[in-house]
Order: sequence, then structure tokens, then C-alpha cells
Amino acid sequence: MTEYRSARLTRLTLTGFRNYAALSIDLSAKMAAFVGANGAGKTNILEAISFLTAGRGLRRAALADIARKGGNGSWSVAAKILLDDIETSLGTGATTGVPGRKVRIDGEDMRSSEGLLDYMRVLWLVPAMDGLFTGPGSDRRRFLDRLTLAIDPAHGRRVSDFESALRQRNKLLDQGGSDAYLSALELQVASLGTAVSLARQETVGLLRQMISDQPLEGSTFPQASLSLEGAFEAEMLEMSASDQEDHYCRLLEQGRPRDRAAGRTLSGPHLSDLKVRHAAKDMPAAQSSTGEQKALLIGLVLAHAELTAKVSGLTPVLLLDEVAAHLDPARRAALFAKLESLGGQVFMTGTDRALFDALPAQSEVFEVGNDKAHLSGV
Repeated sequence: MTEYRSARLTRLTLTGFRNYAALSIDLSAKMAAFVGANGAGKTNILEAISFLTAGRGLRRAALADIARKGGNGSWSVAAKILLDDIETSLGTGATTGVPGRKVRIDGEDMRSSEGLLDYMRVLWLVPAMDGLFTGPGSDRRRFLDRLTLAIDPAHGRRVSDFESALRQRNKLLDQGGSDAYLSALELQVASLGTAVSLARQETVGLLRQMISDQPLEGSTFPQASLSLEGAFEAEMLEMSASDQEDHYCRLLEQGRPRDRAAGRTLSGPHLSDLKVRHAAKDMPAAQSSTGEQKALLIGLVLAHAELTAKVSGLTPVLLLDEVAAHLDPARRAALFAKLESLGGQVFMTGTDRALFDALPAQSEVFEVGNDKAHLSGV
């Protein structure tokens, strides 16, 4: 297997973050598990690590909601990482009364969180994603955008700008904005929307190829078959990027009366959906059993981790919240073996230490104490 660069967290420090007034953890292993009772703060640690990359973190929480109750409203996450044998300090957080999330790298303020992607790619699987295949399409679009961001650092900004432009257009339609202003804004919507759609399609294509290159038989986790579907993608089939932009502009202009009546834009990639099927059974993932859906999702995340390493050259850090509890002993052992082979750092949580008995040698297991501010290695 090809060796890729891999960032390794060696120290994590939280201040005013969720239930932690202050917490500092020294890390030395590639694989670590945080074990403790529900509500002890295990997932909060994973969430803190998820802020060491671009985006809104694994809970997508409002910045003000992350601050510790009873604190001063500010919070921070700091980390030491090793990449290419060079230690780098990463820091992020929010300050009361100051908008946005601040990011620092080696003490220098960054303009956005995208700079963190040069040092770490972080992927996660959390229980809230268990209903991904049966939930609304917006959840799957958000999931796909997170997958795309890991291999295309500019994607997050494009999606944010596209959604902002759509909101502005909807507002202009509602308020009776001028045709000239609408036309200018629709050019922006078309340009951004086309770029978002193309990036998503590229990710789906690459991931589909990555999965198809793996053996179908004998895999611990079933393979998923993926496609990006929607009226927008169907209309743009076989068009060049510039032709897609022009066509989308025409659709927006022609759809103004309809969109004004609906109060929203009824054409575009913001309505597309990531379709997932159980490849071996050739059936929609949504119709698979709960256990099969979980296994499909795990397999998909693992394949994406491999794709991220291949495309970016940087093996991602994986955050797996309560994933072991849903697997039988054989699948747990197979999962741990696969995670070890990926070569990146992995952080997991669970309520029972026995869930991690099959972890490779040299792994770390930390007990999250009832005092909610103390961790001890085991």
C-alpha cells in the first residue's frame, strides 16, 4: 500500500469547551479510544478535534453554543501536531462579542479555517449519521459536501457563497428587485452552482472508482454504489462547464415568476441528491436493514479515507463516535485492522472498555472520568 503523509496529534488542549473548563491530553499512539459513561464528555473531545480542520465541526453547532455553561462565553482548542517530523501548533476558538471562528497556525492569525487543510484532513462518523440514507436529501448533500471538502479545500467556500447568493436572489424576488440586479446576481448563482455541482460529481466519480477497485466478495463491510441525481444534473448532461453556466442562467431568468410565487429557487444543484445503493444486493441503501445501513456507511467512510489520502497525499485523521458498539466482535476486529492499515490517526469513543480489546498493540485507551475534566490513560 502506498505510504502517504500523515499528521499526528501529540497534544490536545481545551479551554471553556463544552463540559471542559480546562483539559490537556498527551497523545502518542496512532489509535486511541475514549471510554466512559454517557454524558461524560467523550464526544466533546472528538468535536474539539473536528475543529482542527475547515468547516463547522462534527455537530455543526453554533459557535456560541460550544462555550462551557457558566464560563465567560469564549472557548478554544489548541493542538500540537507532527507532520513530516515538524511540529506545528494549531489553534482555533471563539471570543465573546467577536464574530466568527478564529484560527491560528504557529501563532499567526489565518483569514479562514481553510488553511488548516494544509496540515490535517479530518473525517468523522457519528451516530447522528445513522439515518443518512433514510433522512432528507439535505443531509446527504451536506455529507457529500464534507466528503468533497476533504479532497478539494476550496469546496467549502464555494458552497457557502452559492447558498448566500441563492438567499440574496430569493430576497430580491420577494422584494421586487430590478431585472438588472437580478441578472447580475443570477450570473453569480450560475457560476457558483455549476462549480459546486461539478466538484460533487467529481467526488462521486472518484469514490465510485475507489470502491469498484476493491474486491466485492469477502469484504467485511458491504460496498456502496453511488450516484448524484437531480433535475439539474440531468439537464446539464454532456454540457461543458461554460455551457452549463449559460443554461443555468437562462433557467433562473425564465423561472423568476415561478420562484417568486414559491418563495424559493426551484432549479439548481441545491436540490440534487446523493443516491446510495447496496451494490451486492442491488437495492437502495434506504431499504437495507439498520445493520446493513450502518455497515454500508462505515465502508463508505473507509473508502473515502483512502481516496482522501490518494488525492491529497495526506492520510486523514478519523473520528469514530460509538462505532464499535454496533458491531459484533469479528467486525470490530476487522474494522480495527482496516483502520491500522490506513495509516492515519484514529480516535474512537465507547461506553465499555471491552469494545476495544481487539485494538492493535501500542494503541491508547483513555478513561473519561465522572469529574468531566480528567482523563487517565489505561
